[in-house]
Amino acid sequence: MRWADLEERQPGLARVGRERLIAPGVVLVVTVRRDGTPRLSPVEPLLTGGGLWLSMLWGSAKAADLARDPRVLVHGIVTSRDGRDGEFKVRGTARAATDLATQRRYAAAVAAADLGWTPEPGRFHLFEVDLEHVAFLRYDEATGDQSVALWPPGREFVRRGDGATTLGEPQDVRDILLQD
Repeated sequence: MRWADLEERQPGLARVGRERLIAPGVVLVVTVRRDGTPRLSPVEPLLTGGGLWLSMLWGSAKAADLARDPRVLVHGIVTSRDGRDGEFKVRGTARAATDLATQRRYAAAVAAADLGWTPEPGRFHLFEVDLEHVAFLRYDEATGDQSVALWPPGREFVRRGDGATTLGEPQDVRDILLQD
């Protein structure tokens, strides 16, 4: 599914995604190396034309990983130890966009967003992420509670902190997600 589908079906989760995944300007992307081990790399995300796009340096190892195995995890940056802002992550597959028309549209969107660089069509790797699973987790340091929103399937719950490193059973809540 495309990012536009998330916005249409779960606008609250998409809003949180824009805040936690896109707004910082960099995400962590996990790809699968040739030997099967994970590779963690920073990438600049862009939402444009209804899609979540990742561009990568020409000939980069992470782009080679995705060309060989399109599975990808996109994880928002964590900016504090206490976790109050939460973690936003997308699991999916990366579809290479090699045609120059798409790369030109992307380059124009980058220029319009004033990201501080200008991609040269045909001289960078471009991937659109097909979303398979979206998760948002946040922690309340004061109570030790963990709040979780998962989609699909639409499931949202809180696990009450019952010790420094333990959580209770999930209790259904509805703060972000709409009924599926």
